[in-house]
Amino acid sequence: MTTPTADTFPRIRQIVLDTTDARSLAEFYRRLFGLHYRPGDEPPVDGEPDPRGADWLVLAGTGGFSLAFQQVDSIASPTWPDPAVPQQLHLDTTVPDATELDRQHERALALGARLLFDRSDDPQEPLRVYADPQGHPFCLFVA
Repeated sequence: MTTPTADTFPRIRQIVLDTTDARSLAEFYRRLFGLHYRPGDEPPVDGEPDPRGADWLVLAGTGGFSLAFQQVDSIASPTWPDPAVPQQLHLDTTVPDATELDRQHERALALGARLLFDRSDDPQEPLRVYADPQGHPFCLFVA
């Protein structure tokens, strides 16, 4: 048996979020995280059709990660912290300090996020949990 090397394991290419409005959710995350569209996935000129936005969009970030958005007909939004509809997946994101946590909190709300849980006064790990406009949870915490 050979010893596995880094090249023998699958690599995570992207995280995919199901959504009933791929363009709108992609725009939310593009603005929140400062990402950019994969070439060809940019929004069309106003009034033009958006076939990519009705199917699949990809946002790229630094460090080789990307977020993708897959159009679906319907989705049951997670109800976290109520376990009726589990969150199934969430994004953990970090900021360097409490001041930045507060600044990003205001940005997230202005972009359409909804605050689900606030533990920003925790001295060990201040954090806030939000739902994006489609209900997917994500965390902002100081690390």
